[in-house]
This record gives sequence, structure tokens and C-alpha cells, in this order.
Amino acid sequence: MIITCSPLRISLGGGGTDLPSYYTEHEGFLIAAGIDKHVYITVHEPFTDQVIVKYSRLEQVERASELQHPIVREALALTQIETRIEIASMSDIPAGTGLGSSGSFTTALLRALHIHKNNSAVPPRQLAEQACHIEIERLGEPIGKQDQYIAAYGGVTCFTFKKDGYVEVQPLRADTETLANLEDNLVMFFTGYTRSAGTILKDQDQRSKQKDQAMTDNLHFTKDLGLRSRETLEKGDLRGFAALMHEHWLRKRKRTQGMSNDSIDQWYQLALDNGALGGKLIGAGGGGFLMFYSEEKTRLRHALRAAGLREVRFRFDLEGARLVARS
Repeated sequence: MIITCSPLRISLGGGGTDLPSYYTEHEGFLIAAGIDKHVYITVHEPFTDQVIVKYSRLEQVERASELQHPIVREALALTQIETRIEIASMSDIPAGTGLGSSGSFTTALLRALHIHKNNSAVPPRQLAEQACHIEIERLGEPIGKQDQYIAAYGGVTCFTFKKDGYVEVQPLRADTETLANLEDNLVMFFTGYTRSAGTILKDQDQRSKQKDQAMTDNLHFTKDLGLRSRETLEKGDLRGFAALMHEHWLRKRKRTQGMSNDSIDQWYQLALDNGALGGKLIGAGGGGFLMFYSEEKTRLRHALRAAGLREVRFRFDLEGARLVARS
């Protein structure tokens, strides 16, 4: 049996500029961090010549090409596995909450399948490129490359999305104390809403392809915020970073219809009234997690818990997609 995992992620600036409809014209940039909440994949060779896949449902087929789960089907095709394999998945946090679960699922699955074929030396870049190929090119999802790359690499990492599709990967050059304080002062709460990012990202993707000037200008601004966020973090200016988070929140609400709602707006204001210096919705929007930077965490936690929100505490994951156990 093989067990692998990939980290879920939070975005720290520039999110949305990783879609091909934007970066092929203008180049994208963002900062993301892997966190210690994971998607897990187990792979086992069954006794019978079947393909067995266990997720929210159970599939048992003779050949991998007969599977209905699109990512598993395409990952098995890419790794040239046709039969006699059993795959199961689980996650620390459910899908649809804005933490990049699909990209984490795909990278963890590919890591497990490569190990199953005795190829444990696949580097993070190849893993991320293969995951993007499956989700974006093979399945036509209107998504970006952030989730697959941060799941493969982990850490607090800067990504530049070149016009030709190449992704430059650089660790954030912040000192150890800054990263420790950033980790300590970020707090995250579940809104209770789950949603598919596809609808929101599809709107952004279509408007970018149609050369919608308002969307393009907004994404230019978002990329600039990402670059400014890198600068403030590398200087150790965490309050400046928090101010940029708030600026991003205000702009992102204007970018796409459905990004927020009345309840989320009220919770965000409640957080500002109780010690948050800035915040954002993680992911495309419409639900999922609200994340805030605060140096008064106890006060903030009490206020949002009293409002009915559930906190999820996290640390940064520095390893990326990896083998957990093999027997």
C-alpha cells in the first residue's frame, strides 16, 4: 500500500492572474503558501484485475478508461495504468472551500501513481505540469495553475506565469522571524458556505478572453498587489501586508459577481471591528474561508466564534506533495 499527501493552500496576493486567459497576454504573478491541511491518496494493488476507486462514491470497472471520475481516469491514462489498482482518497477539509483541493488531489494522486510504477524521483515541477495538463488541457477546466504548483512545491512561494506557459518558482525571501510572525498572526474561519470555483472563474476567464477592459484592469491591479505584497513581506512589514490584504478584498469584491454576500460582508466588518488589520476570502470567492491578519487574535477569535464561525488553525507546510507511508 502507498499513501501520499499534498497540502492545501492559502493565497497571499495576486490570485486570479494564474489563468491562461490572463497570463498568456500579460504575464501573471502570485504568492501562495502550502498549509498543514492535506488531501491523502492511498493506492493498493487488489487481488482481482479491476480498477476500484473510492471517493464520495465507489466505482469498480474492468479498465481505467471506463471510470467516471475524470481526474482519476486521466491520471491513470497519463501514467499508463489500465487495470489492477485500487485508489481511495480523503481530505482534512472538504472540497469547495477555496483551499485548492482539486489541485492537491491531482498532485497527490500523481505522486502515488508514479511511486506505484517505481518512479519516486518525479520532481515537483513535473508533478505540477502533469496536474495542470490533466485539469486544464485534458479536462478543460477554467482554472489557473496556482493550486497544482503550490501543492507540488509547498512552502511560501512566489510564482510568475510567463506568456508561453512556463512557471517561474521562487521561495519568498522573507526572514525566519517574519514568516513565524506571519504564520502566528493569520487566522482563518469557515463561513459555512461551500461552492465550486468553476462558475466564478469561468466568468473571469470569459471576460478576459473577450478583452473586457474592466476585468483586465482589475487583474492588472491584483498582480500589482501581489508584487507589492512580496515587497512588504520581504521587508518584514506585516502591517503593510495586512493593509494590502484589505485593499485586495475591496477590489476583488468588484471583480466578479457572486464573490461575496451580505453575511460574508458582515463577518468581515465584524473582524475589522475586533482587531483584524486586513483580510480576504480564500479562493475564487462565494464562500469557503475568511482569513485575517491580526495582532489581537484572542479578541478576534471570540467575536467571530460568537457569530457562529468555526476557526481552523494551521501552520505552513514546507514539503509539498510527498510519500507518507509505503508497505
